[in-house]
Amino acid sequence: MLDTVPPERLLARADLCARWAGLALGVVVAQPLAAMDSDDLAMRFLSAVTAFGLCVVGGVLLGDSLTPAPLEAVRTAGLAPRRVRDHVPPRMAPLLVFEAACIAVLLTIGTLMASPDAHGRIGRTLTVTCTGHRPRLLGPWPGVHYAAPALAALALGTAACVWALRRIAHRPGDNLRRHDRSWAITGAWGLLVSSQLLIVLGMIGRVLSYTTCAGMLGNVTALVIYPLGLLALFSLGWCLFTVVAPRAVGDE
Repeated sequence: MLDTVPPERLLARADLCARWAGLALGVVVAQPLAAMDSDDLAMRFLSAVTAFGLCVVGGVLLGDSLTPAPLEAVRTAGLAPRRVRDHVPPRMAPLLVFEAACIAVLLTIGTLMASPDAHGRIGRTLTVTCTGHRPRLLGPWPGVHYAAPALAALALGTAACVWALRRIAHRPGDNLRRHDRSWAITGAWGLLVSSQLLIVLGMIGRVLSYTTCAGMLGNVTALVIYPLGLLALFSLGWCLFTVVAPRAVGDE
């Protein structure tokens, strides 16, 4: 007698395959973007990590759409309304929101401080003037040239993930299922946020490393961006593991 696979097991496999497919597609898409023929190394890396993050988000959302909530014979109404925040990671979700806010603040400041490069292209460099020396153009700097595509991708990924989280929170099903899917979607969004934050911090850190006259402002900036970089690395690893195996991650 042939063994049959329960429908629930097939749906779980489809969900897992979709997540892995999103990761694999992200790697495939990111490689040509990182290796494209361009002298703008920062834009190449920014495009690669953004494409990777969006592919991961798409894979997780596809996996969720392939596994509809089970039909229940009898449904009862509860007095407590379902809230999105009750199903997302209680510590990592606020941390990822904080990182997203840091991206927005850093790119806004970078856009306001940016200068045109030697070819007159706006939003690519920072003008640094040291005492007794001529002004220097240092880059890449996270001005509007880099901020516009980064913020557009972040807004797109955020809107898709918020919609998915609200859909999961208000549809039928058990709490464990909602918990797992909400964590996976949060992890996918966190991959996009953490990778973009690392690129932005890398650009700022590189400019600071090329100048010795930043003064107190430069020291304060360094004290902020380096801990943020370590935080982004930690959240990047957590998010990657959560996308692959959300049930194995604890945040209590």
